[in-house]
Amino acid sequence: MNYVNLGKSGLKVSRICLGCMSYGDQSQRKWFLTEEQSQPFFRKAIESGINIFDTANMYSLGVSEEIVGRAIPKYTKRDEVVIASKVYFKMRDDPNGKGLSRKAIMTEIDNSLKRLNTDYIDLYQIHRWDYETPIEQTLEVLHDIVKAGKVRYIGASTMFAWQFAKSLYLADLFGWTRFVSMQPYYNLLYREEEREMLPLCLGEGIGVIPWSPLARGRLTRPWEEQKNTLRAQTDAFGKILYEKTEEADKKVIDVVTEIVKDKGVSHAQISLAWLLSKPVVTAPIIGATKLNHLEEAIAAESLKLSDEEIQKLEAPYLPHALAGY
Repeated sequence: MNYVNLGKSGLKVSRICLGCMSYGDQSQRKWFLTEEQSQPFFRKAIESGINIFDTANMYSLGVSEEIVGRAIPKYTKRDEVVIASKVYFKMRDDPNGKGLSRKAIMTEIDNSLKRLNTDYIDLYQIHRWDYETPIEQTLEVLHDIVKAGKVRYIGASTMFAWQFAKSLYLADLFGWTRFVSMQPYYNLLYREEEREMLPLCLGEGIGVIPWSPLARGRLTRPWEEQKNTLRAQTDAFGKILYEKTEEADKKVIDVVTEIVKDKGVSHAQISLAWLLSKPVVTAPIIGATKLNHLEEAIAAESLKLSDEEIQKLEAPYLPHALAGY
């Protein structure tokens, strides 16, 4: 496993990140894994050199963080891994139970620390843009929890490029802690972030850790097998993301299948190798629910695509409506 800086932060992370959303409460999602079922994934990840683990407070309303907090000490030392979590979505029914206000963040950082069984979070990310709270308030409280030692670095996820640019500008203007990473929705089937967000990140030295790098499983199998999995049949959010783009998506997936046959590797490996070929991408976030998913992701880190193969993969893409926001 190779390690690179997360942007220009100096923080070293593996080129594959284990996403932990799928480890939680099965009553919320049928394809989620229980704590016991998730243990082999943590063990395999750490044994393979993966050192960054991404979760969020809202994943199974904290259960995912609890699982991460108990798993890490079983297989490695706390200081040898990078734990990333997120804040924004609703955690309680009261009016201040969500969002990025000072009250919400001060409450949720302490709750996350307890669940994660740690004194600090390496990378604390705002999960979405909060249109009800001035970004100045959010940036200042994030700076405060960094200075308090509760957080090492801060990051952001899924917003417009102008919003991220404004955040970086204000942090510099007021001397607050700057975002070091962006977690965008980005994969072979959805490349709209290439227009503005990714060039901004490249120019500003921001690390990019894409979520849904395999398009919720769609980039892991041929087109004719798309609806054969439990997740494909029950993933309501996935249907929102992809239900209107099937015709365009099929053309891309068919090219992936063609290259798979030529190279003798899996669909997931080709799709991840394409992402990893992008200079702006630091580490795709892999949500593995079968061990072979994780093994293929690890293998993709060493797979190199030719310029011709990359061009072939990108050629069928058609512009999409914004999604994931």
